[in-house]
Amino acid sequence: MRTTVGIIGAGPAGLLLARLLHNAGIDAVVLESRDRTYVERRQRAGILEQGTADVLRAAGAGERMDREGLRHDGIELRFDRRRHRVDFPALTGGRSVTVYAQTEVCKDLVALQLRDGGPLLFEAEALAVEDAGTDAPRIRFRHEGRDDVLECAYVVGCDGFWGVARKAIPAGLAQVFERTYPFGWLGILADVPPSHDELVYARHDRGFALLSMRSPAVSRLYLQVPDGTDAGTWSDEAIWDELERRFETDDDWRLERGPITQKSVTPMRSYVHEPMRHGRLFLAGDAAHIVPPTGAKGLNLAVGDVVTFARALTHQQETGSPELLDAYSATCLRRVWQAERFSYDMTALLHRAPGATAFEDRLQLARLERIASSRAAETDLAEAYTGFPFG
Repeated sequence: MRTTVGIIGAGPAGLLLARLLHNAGIDAVVLESRDRTYVERRQRAGILEQGTADVLRAAGAGERMDREGLRHDGIELRFDRRRHRVDFPALTGGRSVTVYAQTEVCKDLVALQLRDGGPLLFEAEALAVEDAGTDAPRIRFRHEGRDDVLECAYVVGCDGFWGVARKAIPAGLAQVFERTYPFGWLGILADVPPSHDELVYARHDRGFALLSMRSPAVSRLYLQVPDGTDAGTWSDEAIWDELERRFETDDDWRLERGPITQKSVTPMRSYVHEPMRHGRLFLAGDAAHIVPPTGAKGLNLAVGDVVTFARALTHQQETGSPELLDAYSATCLRRVWQAERFSYDMTALLHRAPGATAFEDRLQLARLERIASSRAAETDLAEAYTGFPFG
């Protein structure tokens, strides 16, 4: 099998890249180790930056997002029993974010790819990327019980942290930057309408909490818990009780309870692999970088990567110049590090570290007070949350 671009992974990054290349008249093959049901059901991010939503619309994948997604024009910060709303459009010249689950993004892109795109092979396990440093890289994969080879002009690894793409970059050429946090998020899905119409980020002496949503009828909520926590040790009643404590305010706001349908614990880490390119192998998304979920950047960073690659390859096809492809890693990493900075800052601002001192607690409150009282500080948060420019 032969193609111009071999894409490993049918998450939102790989699927969107396939769509962008199709629209540019460039052929591609997508290999995904899981089946279609898994791809369309795995729960991940749910906040789309302004730029991500715009890219999906331009790619022809925004119709259902615009119909069913929830536009959010701000977030609420809670601290010291107080509430402060950050107004995104007023601070950023009209930008906003959209609540639309990654599962739904994947469903839309899968349907488009199967309808009019190139081959999308489910249950096709990529085994290795070979000859990445040459002009003819290859992906060895297994599909329907047979080993096969996909010969490519370029390979894009959208296969996550545990995938094979990054392993094809020689260790001597790579530099890794990472941080592991001593806490995680206990996340739940609950069949109850959200108790607030925008996301609520709460800093509390007992730990961080987040009120989010998946739809007008389904709430998504999180609690900061110690690293290594087993979600099964938390009863539904204990989860709701703790959420109530951490969201408490001095007004009459109340948290609505409902049946919890899913609970899990997400570890927190920051990770960056440099470079994001070796020869004709390009890394995108979690294969190259991971952010703690506090800043809602993971999916959006992946979109920035594949937009950068698609623009660069289209530029080469049209002009013959490899300039943008050669700059891929540096271009992506500028945005990646800004997102890493913002995600780290939000995590440090809102989470209480184990053993935190009274001095550190007061510094957190002082930083939140600064955001609530300074338009400049508030604008910095709003600009970062709604998204850094692509490229």
